[in-house]
Amino acid sequence: MVRKLVSAACLAALLALPAAAQPSPAASPRPAEQAQTAPPSRPQQGATGQEITGRRLPPDVTTVHTLDLPDGRTLRFSATAGALPLVDPQGAVQAELGYVAYTALDTNPATRPVTFFLNGGPGASSAYLHLLVAGPWRLPLGQSSISPSQSPALVPNLETWLDFTDLVFLDPVETGYSRATGSRDEIRDRYFTVDGDVSSIAAAIARWLRTNDRLASPKFFVGESYGGFRGPLVAQKLQKDLGIGLSGVILLSPVLDFGMLGQPRHNPMEFVTRLPSFAAAKLERDGVSDRKALADAERYAGGEYLVDLTRGMQDQDAIARIAARVAELTGLDKDLVRRHAGRIGLGTFQREFQRGDGKIASAYDTGVTTFDPDPTDDRGSGSDGVLTAMQAPLSTAMVDHLSRTLGWRVPNQRYELLNNSVSPNWRYGRGRTSPQVMDELKETLALDPDLRVLVAHGLTDLVTPYFASELLLRQLPAYGGKSRAALTTYPGGHMFYTRDASRAAFRKDAEKLITGRTEKGERG
Repeated sequence: MVRKLVSAACLAALLALPAAAQPSPAASPRPAEQAQTAPPSRPQQGATGQEITGRRLPPDVTTVHTLDLPDGRTLRFSATAGALPLVDPQGAVQAELGYVAYTALDTNPATRPVTFFLNGGPGASSAYLHLLVAGPWRLPLGQSSISPSQSPALVPNLETWLDFTDLVFLDPVETGYSRATGSRDEIRDRYFTVDGDVSSIAAAIARWLRTNDRLASPKFFVGESYGGFRGPLVAQKLQKDLGIGLSGVILLSPVLDFGMLGQPRHNPMEFVTRLPSFAAAKLERDGVSDRKALADAERYAGGEYLVDLTRGMQDQDAIARIAARVAELTGLDKDLVRRHAGRIGLGTFQREFQRGDGKIASAYDTGVTTFDPDPTDDRGSGSDGVLTAMQAPLSTAMVDHLSRTLGWRVPNQRYELLNNSVSPNWRYGRGRTSPQVMDELKETLALDPDLRVLVAHGLTDLVTPYFASELLLRQLPAYGGKSRAALTTYPGGHMFYTRDASRAAFRKDAEKLITGRTEKGERG
């Protein structure tokens, strides 16, 4: 299942998600905070001013919090948990997108930045970015292994972004508690497409901005994995169709072009893009986690390796050169690499990288391993040590946080951390070519000379390897010589933010992008 998943470069699961545990009073003790319920938010209205009808999710709940962080900072903010209705012209609800918004108190809404967060999949809720990256509270996870049975208790997040931007975490249709009306086929045809998905997300962002009088605020978008694929599309949709300009876009472990990933074995780019990440895994095992140390591997991957791969399987001299160099860079057994002609697939690397220790590396972060459930199986099997392992604690923590800390209870409905029915039914609808958003990224950057893009990757991510984005970003025009889209890397994998140092470094880079725009008085 993991191999099918990662070959499509999706964060979301073809893996089944157990129903989220319901909160219990002892599940997650409250962090040091004071909370009170704020007055109820105003009634929602449709496009023509009429009251919205047909809502199924509970009304929004707003609470006010004071949170003490470990370094002595104190945050005062309001938190609103609820759902953004998408309606037809008559005001009838077509879909409700669950969201959580954190807004700092005693600030000027006109100049205060607001950032919208989406995860990927398709089929993933925003809980990952919410409780592992930017929210006021965080779920601590293991650095080298993640236990599904660990405590779901949250702690104050030292690296929260709430210091420099308000936060809105959105769940697309059929993720989290977000739901749509209609039959299964109607929902699939309307929302499980690239364009339908982007339209619903852009509409939800626009509704939140209008409802909360934040159209004048500087606006930013953060998307992870397939959420990164969404980023240029959402920016363009807001810009062209809804009259809303973003000041910046941050893409975590994104898929910018599916044609670079998940190719059949006869396509050399599959091996070129992942070889530097294989080398990063070997270096990290040797105690080195620095992209500078990968310069030689990158040069080889984009140069001699690519050239020798194109010479094909009938050139024995090319195969000998490849096999020797790949074995050296990856640390894999020389005979194994020679049998594979230097063409190491993702699954092969996972299985062989630490086979001597009886462990399998995660495709999402080779630094995280699990014991091999069946060492005698030639193909290898087992659940992923990152994606699968974090499902239970993160699902439980999110349900508990929404219901107890934020006071938004959704009874008798499953919380979909990763909805395994979404990705298999997704319709990319891009003709005969592979889905890609490089065209939209280039057009958006060309139209707005002030827009800035940050692309962030973990070095040991095999699902969406950093070198694929590196090669693609090199194809952007110079735009007058200004650096408009920057690539930054961190130790770790697809969710590099589970590592404390990487999460802290990423926060600094995000703060630099967001405050760098807003301190100049620039607005979206």
